[in-house]
Amino acid sequence: MKVAFSTSTGIMIDESFRKAKSFTVWDIAPQESYYVNSIFFDDDAGTEEARLTARAEALAHCAILCSPSINGPAAAKLVARNIHPMRTVTNTSVEEIIGKLQQALQENPPPWMRKAQDSI
Repeated sequence: MKVAFSTSTGIMIDESFRKAKSFTVWDIAPQESYYVNSIFFDDDAGTEEARLTARAEALAHCAILCSPSINGPAAAKLVARNIHPMRTVTNTSVEEIIGKLQQALQENPPPWMRKAQDSI
């Protein structure tokens, strides 16, 4: 399943969803994971609504979005596109969350995660 991380470095999850200028996308399976791509945004133009919509649309191929901060309207836009918003502690490493997701996939994933994994 594809997972997006709001990150300024590609290493740490350190940007709020609505202000992030970049997202790193990884494909995560129980036994392996690999980098897919990075998505970049320029926030100089448009309304807050337009920025949130653009981010949600760009991440529509992802099952999960990991970010330290996701407000209500942003979460609603993600959920409407079948993206599960997942809050993390600020400055958590992408590698740490990948490991936790892989562990959950190997053990007993919650129904929403099983569904995301089956849609691969």
